[in-house]
Amino acid sequence: MASDITLAGSKKIERTDIDIMVYRVFVEKKKELAHEAKALLGDAKAFLGISSLEDVRVINRYDVENITPKVFERAVKFVLSEPQLDIASAEVDLSGAYVFAVEYLPGQFDQRADSAAQCIQIISPKGERPLIRTAKVYALYGKLSDTEIAEIKKYVINPVEAREASLEKPETLNIKYDIPTEVRTLEGFTKLDRKGLEDFVTAYGLAMDADDIAFCQAYFKSEHRDPTITEIRMIDTYWSDHCRHTTFLTVIDNVTFEDKLLQSAYEQYLAVRKEIGRTKPICLMDLATVAVKYLKAHGKLDKLDESEEINACTVKINVDVDGASEPWLLLFKNETHNHPTEIEPFGGAATCIGGAIRDPLSGRSYVYGAMRVTGAADPTVPISETIKGKLPQRKLVTTAAAGYSSYGNQIGLATGIVDEIYHPGYAAKRMEIGAVIAATPAENVRREVPAPGDVVILLGGSTGRDGIGGATGSSKSHNAHSVETCGAEVQKGNAPEERKLQRLFRNKEACLMIKRCNDFGAGGVSVAIGELADGLEIDLNAVPKKYEGLDGTELAISESQERMAVVVEPENVSRFLELANTENLQARPVAVVKAEPRLVMKWNGKEIVNISREFLNSNGADKHINITPAAPKNIAKTVSGGFKENYMALAQDLNICSKRGLSERFDSTIGAGTVLMPFGGRNQLTPIQAMVQKISVEKKHTDDCSLMAFGYNPFITEASPYHGAYLAVVESVCKLIASGAKFEDVYLTFQEYFEHPGKDGKRWGKPLAALLGAFKAQLELGIGAIGGKDSMSGTFEDLDVPPTLVSFAVTTEKVDDIVSPEFKAAGHKVYLLRPEYDDNGLPKTDSLIALYNKVTAILREGRAVSAYTPGMGGIAEAIMKMSFGNGIGFKYADTATVGELFGYDYASFILEATEDLDGELLGETTSDGAITLGGESISLNELLNAYESKLESVYSCNIKNSGTKFENFSYSVTEHRSAAVKTAKPKVLIPAFPGTNCEYDSAKAVADAGAQPEILVINNLTAEGISRSVESFADKLKSAQMIFIPGGFSGGDEPDGSGKFITAFFRSAAVKEGVADLLENRDGLMCGICNGFQALIKLGLVPYGRIIDTDENCPTLTFNTISRHQSRIVRTRIASNKSPWLSLMNVGDIVNVPISHGEGRFLASEELIRELAANGQIATQYVDLAGSATGDIHFNPNDSAYAIEGITSPDGRVFGKMGHSERVGKGLYRNVPGNYDIRMFEAAVKYFK
Repeated sequence: MASDITLAGSKKIERTDIDIMVYRVFVEKKKELAHEAKALLGDAKAFLGISSLEDVRVINRYDVENITPKVFERAVKFVLSEPQLDIASAEVDLSGAYVFAVEYLPGQFDQRADSAAQCIQIISPKGERPLIRTAKVYALYGKLSDTEIAEIKKYVINPVEAREASLEKPETLNIKYDIPTEVRTLEGFTKLDRKGLEDFVTAYGLAMDADDIAFCQAYFKSEHRDPTITEIRMIDTYWSDHCRHTTFLTVIDNVTFEDKLLQSAYEQYLAVRKEIGRTKPICLMDLATVAVKYLKAHGKLDKLDESEEINACTVKINVDVDGASEPWLLLFKNETHNHPTEIEPFGGAATCIGGAIRDPLSGRSYVYGAMRVTGAADPTVPISETIKGKLPQRKLVTTAAAGYSSYGNQIGLATGIVDEIYHPGYAAKRMEIGAVIAATPAENVRREVPAPGDVVILLGGSTGRDGIGGATGSSKSHNAHSVETCGAEVQKGNAPEERKLQRLFRNKEACLMIKRCNDFGAGGVSVAIGELADGLEIDLNAVPKKYEGLDGTELAISESQERMAVVVEPENVSRFLELANTENLQARPVAVVKAEPRLVMKWNGKEIVNISREFLNSNGADKHINITPAAPKNIAKTVSGGFKENYMALAQDLNICSKRGLSERFDSTIGAGTVLMPFGGRNQLTPIQAMVQKISVEKKHTDDCSLMAFGYNPFITEASPYHGAYLAVVESVCKLIASGAKFEDVYLTFQEYFEHPGKDGKRWGKPLAALLGAFKAQLELGIGAIGGKDSMSGTFEDLDVPPTLVSFAVTTEKVDDIVSPEFKAAGHKVYLLRPEYDDNGLPKTDSLIALYNKVTAILREGRAVSAYTPGMGGIAEAIMKMSFGNGIGFKYADTATVGELFGYDYASFILEATEDLDGELLGETTSDGAITLGGESISLNELLNAYESKLESVYSCNIKNSGTKFENFSYSVTEHRSAAVKTAKPKVLIPAFPGTNCEYDSAKAVADAGAQPEILVINNLTAEGISRSVESFADKLKSAQMIFIPGGFSGGDEPDGSGKFITAFFRSAAVKEGVADLLENRDGLMCGICNGFQALIKLGLVPYGRIIDTDENCPTLTFNTISRHQSRIVRTRIASNKSPWLSLMNVGDIVNVPISHGEGRFLASEELIRELAANGQIATQYVDLAGSATGDIHFNPNDSAYAIEGITSPDGRVFGKMGHSERVGKGLYRNVPGNYDIRMFEAAVKYFK
C-alpha cells in the first residue's frame, strides 16, 4: 500500500509503509536567512584564511522512523520546517559542491532530535514518539584543496562530541545493542606485584596512583577476593581529586620559606590550629577551612546553617515577605568545569552551570541568580597559532559562551555578571566557573539521617554513556593524546529536564518528604547515591536508561546530567512519585538504606559492588609532600607613556575592554528580580561590580535582595599568590560596599585553580601561598570562606594556568540601599577614598573596615550617588566605565598623575558626590563628552569605539542592522469595548511546557493585576500523559477567561526554530476547539510573550485571530540578525491602543521592557505590514532615545521589520509581543531608568469588569 507525501519545496514522492521505514527530509534556511552558513563562510575566510571558498550551504537532515506517512507529512510542515523560513525537500541538489555531513557520536544527547521527537509525539494520533536522527550537511563551493577542506572539517567537527556522518540513508534507526549480562572480575589482581600494579593503573587509565592501587589490593586481600572492574572504576572515582580533593588532603610534612611574610602567616596558621585544638594533619584543605573554624570559635559566623548534608554554602537570613519577617535560608555555590569545557566547550560549559544549580537545588532551594567568570588565552590570535591538540581559543570561548548561556537561559536563571579574564596561561586549560545564588523558606527544609528501610528515589534524566570518567578526567593533567581520547568524559546537559526538578523542589509538600538529597555530578550513581547513607543496597537494573547496552559499570559511574537522588521514608514513596509525575518528571525507587555500613550494588541479580564504608571513606593511601614556596615578587604595575596613549591602550586591553557582546547573550532579567542590569545608564554601557537580585519569592513580594561579587587579578597572583589571594578577598568585598551593601553578614566562597603540582615543592608553594593570603584576609576582616571548589589539574604538557584564587563575596541588603556605578550628572565632584597600607602593600585592616563604614554612611545619607572600587585597570578604568553609561565626561584634578591613575589602587573607592566630602578630590564630572587631564583630552566616543571594538570579532554587539529610520505608526482609540460576560477575578490559564521558564513571573504579574492564574504543567512522559494534558487543558479552558502563553524555550527552541512544541499542542483537536470557543464565543483574551508570541504567530492567532495552517505568505519571527541571544532593556513605543490589553496606554507612550530572545526578528511583507498598521494591529515598536522607530542594533535588537515588537489579532483580543512585560516590580532595573509598566495585565482584568 502506497501513500503520497508532499514535502514543501519538492515534488510528490512515493512512500511505502512496508518497504521504506526511514523517512528523510532536508531542511535549509532560505538564502537571505541563512545566517549560520554566512557565519561559517566568514569564519573560513577571516580566521582560516581560505579565500578560495566561494559559498557555503548548511542543511539540517532528519531521518525519522516509527511514523506514519500522514504524520510525517504534518511533521515536515509544522515541526521540522517553517514555510516562511525554510525550504524542505526529500532530495537536495548539491552538484558542484564538496559535501560532508556531521552527526553526534552515539550516546551523546541531541537536543534537536529529542525535541523533534517530542513535538511529533504530540501531533501523532496515538501519541507515539518516533525515532529521529539528525545530521548537519555542509556544502562547500569553490576551488578548494584537500588541505583546505580538511581545515574546514576540523573547524566544524569536534571529535569529542561529533563525527562525520554517512551521506547514505540507513535502512533503520534502530540500533541493535549487544546486551551485556555481567561485569568482569579482575582475576589475579590480588597477586600483582608493584610493577604489575603500576602497569594496571596505566592500562586502565586510572586517576589513582600506584600507592592507591596497592592500598586497594590490600583491602581486597582482606576480603579474600579479587575486585570487579566496577569496583575499581568506582573507587577510582570516589578517590579522585575532583570528588575527594586528594591534592588538598595531601599531608604537608615540612615547609621551607624564602621570606618572612609567608613564614609569619604560616606560623599564625599553626598558632590558630593550636588555639582551637586542631589535631588533624596539616594540609591545604585544613589551611583553606581553618579560618572559619577559628571565627566560629570566637563567636562569629553564628548564622551558618550546618548539617551532615552538604549541598552548598548555607546561611540563615530573615526575609521581609509582604511586610512579615520570615526565616529563610540563603544558599550559594561556585562550580568549575575546566576540563570538560576545554575538550567540548558547549557541553562542558552547559553542564558547569547545570551542576552549579543542582548543588543548592539539592538543598531544596530555588536558584534564581548566576555569575559566570571564565579564564582564557587571547581569542583574537590567528587560528594558525593554536596549540597542537587544542581547540582554537576563539572557537573555545564562543562555543563555551553559547553552551553556558543556552543552559542558563533555558532553565530560567538570571545571569547578573559575565566576565572573562585573559592570561596566556589559560591556554593550558580553560577556566569555566559558574557561581549561583538561591533561597528557600527555612520551613521547607528537613534534614535527617537516613534510617534502615528508607528508600532512595532517582529523579530526572535517564542514564547514558555521557560523562563516564568525568571526575577522574578532571583530576588529571593532560597532553595532546589524552585530550583526543576522553570524549566520553563530557556530560551533556538537558536544561528543560532540570527545570522540572526546580519546579518539584519549590513544592513544600515534596520537600518535606525529603530527609536527605544529593545531586548527580561526578561519579554518577556510585557517588550521588553512595554518599547518602553509610549502608546502601542499589539496584542498578532500576536505573532508567537512555538506551540499551549499558553494563553495570556504566550504570554505576555514568555522569549523565539532570538527576537527583532523594531519601524518603517508605510510606512517602507513592505520594512523592505522584508529585514528581505532576511536574512531568521521571522518578524511580532505586535503592534501600541498610544498617550494615557497606555499599552494595546489584545488577542482573548479582552483587557487582560490595565494599565497606570505612574503606571507601579512607580516600586511598596517605600522600605526603614537602613544600618550598617562592618569595613574593613585586606586584606593582609599571606605567609609562602619556595620558591619551595609556587611555587608548587601556580601552583595548583584553581584560578591561567591553564584554557586552559576551554578556548580552545571557538572560539577565528572568525571575523579575533583577535590581541592577549588567550594564547601566541610559546607554547601558557602565558594567556593574556586583550582581544584585531580589530574593526570589514565588507568589508574594519582598524588598530584600542578595549581592554577589568576585575578585581576582591573575597578574598580581602570578607575581605573588599571597598578595593575589588577599587582594581577591578585599576586591570582592569592596565591590559589595561600592554597590550599597554594609559590611555586615558578608560571606565568602573561593575558587582555587592551580597547575598540577606533581611532587615539586615549588609548584605546591603556589596554592600554599595563596591560601595563606586568603587565610590572613579572613582572619583580619573577620569574615569566612564557608565554601569553595579546588581544581588542581591546570597543566597541559609544559604549560600551566596562572595561580588562581577567585574570591566570591555574598551578602544581603534592602533594594532601596543599592547604588549603581554610572555617573548620574555633570557638575558633580568626584572623590577618591583610600585606606592606609602596610609595608607589604596591603590595606591595614582597621583602616579598611573604617573606610567600608564611611563609604556606606555617605551612600546611605545620599551624599554620593555613584560608587566604584578600582580593579585591574585602576582609577582610569573606573572613571572611563562610570562615564560611558550616561555619556558624562570627566576632568581630573591637576594634581592627578598618569602613574597614579593607571596603576593599581585596590581597596579604594571613587564616589560621585552631591556635596563636599572628606577625601581626595579626584576631579569633576562634565558635559563635554571627554575625559581630560591638564591639557590632554580624549573623547568618550573615541574611547568607546576602541573599548567596544577590541572583541567585536569574537563577541559581536555592534553589527549593522538595516539602520533604517522607520515611521512611527499611530492608531489611537478613545473608547474600548469590554467583555460581554463580566468577571470580578478572571481566570488565566498558563500552560507550562517542557522548556517553559517564565510561568512563575507570568502568574505573579497577572495575580498582582487582580486575576487568578493557574499554571498547568504539560506532561509528555508517555502517550497517556499527553492525552491527559490535552484533555485537562481543554477542560480547564472552559472556565477560563484568558490564556497566557509564557516565555521560555519550549522543546529547547528545537528543531531549529522556536515555539514548535507549543504549536503542536495547540493544534490538537480539543485544544484548538477550546481556543476557538474562548475567542469566538466567550469574548476571551489571549496573550503570548517571547516564546508565547512565537507560538501565537506560528499558529496564526496573530495577526489572523484564529489557528490556521500558515504558509510562506504569513508573518513570522526568526533568528536575530546578530545570530545570537539578546538580553537587555529596550525602549518600546505604543503604536496602537486598540487592543483591550493596551486600553490603559496612550499612543506615543514610551515603555522600557526587558528582552531576552534569540528569535525575535519580525518578518512580513510590506503589503501585510501596511494592512496591519491601517487596522491598528501593530501594537508596539522598538524606538531610540528620541522615541523614533529604528533598525539600529542598539535599540532594535533583532532587526525586526519596521521595528515591530508586538502585534495583535484584528480585534486586538490576542496580543503577542517579544518584550517581557511580565518582568515588572518595585525596585527593578535601578541603573536603567524609565517606565517599565505597560499595564497590560491591569487592562486585561479591567476588560472583564
